Amino acid sequence: MKFITKRIHAYLDYPVAVALIALPFLLGLGHSNPLALQISVVTGIAAFILTLLTDHHLGVFPVISYRIHLIVDFLVAIVFIAAPFVLAFEGIDAYYYWINGVAVFIVVSLHKPELATSL
Repeated sequence: MKFITKRIHAYLDYPVAVALIALPFLLGLGHSNPLALQISVVTGIAAFILTLLTDHHLGVFPVISYRIHLIVDFLVAIVFIAAPFVLAFEGIDAYYYWINGVAVFIVVSLHKPELATSL
């Protein structure tokens, strides 16, 4: 059952971007590898910019298609799931990336396709 619409996704994007920037500091990420903190912050900034540029009702400069946005989200999910293995994150550093990666993967997977509109 796919129920996450473009509108719902748009409302999730800004808070998720802010969380990706703030949570690493609040949780004290970076003990196993400093990249655990840095990657999340950079990803949060990039996610905020991507959301500003996405063609949905909360995009300020809608130049990136929503489909491209979903592809980027999917790639971020894969990178977040793989990062703890590749970069030897341990403890909370690893759990943070696995939880976020799985959450983004679920959101993208539950995306409800939009009906095509004709002229």
